[in-house]
Amino acid sequence: MCHPAWGRALTAAQRLSDLARLRRVRDRIDREYAQPLNVEALALGANMPAGHLSRQFRLAYGQSPYAYLMTRRIERATALLRRSDLGVTEVSFAVGCPSTGIFSTRFTELVGVPPSTYRRLTAAAAAGNERLADLDDGTMWPTSYALTKPTAADAARIGELIGRAAG
Repeated sequence: MCHPAWGRALTAAQRLSDLARLRRVRDRIDREYAQPLNVEALALGANMPAGHLSRQFRLAYGQSPYAYLMTRRIERATALLRRSDLGVTEVSFAVGCPSTGIFSTRFTELVGVPPSTYRRLTAAAAAGNERLADLDDGTMWPTSYALTKPTAADAARIGELIGRAAG
């Protein structure tokens, strides 16, 4: 008969092994975000069933592998929109999004404004128009790297600033 501590030791060893594999999956997403990745391909690379990978990834990192992948893609897209002359469609494909619609929807969810609006705001801020970058709560928009959805007041202020910039 096995000693009860052996079972706990095996469980702890399995958890450590799973965490190491999850770190490798996360690192792969960070490296290959522009490649066509899906949970099944990530699970195959980690030698884990897809459902187990998704559950364990969510427990370890607080979001699904797909959500983590899309967050990385949107982070890279914000940099491309700020620093390049690529169009929104080109940026979408450059970061590995399968469609511009999915890209725009996810970008708006994470950043708070559509990609084209984000580009206009960043261009205006880069041109030295500080009023466009200064929001009511004292944060700098969109020069902040935080991917948070703005409050209703922020959204209204952004709309007002865009209207001023267009007029």
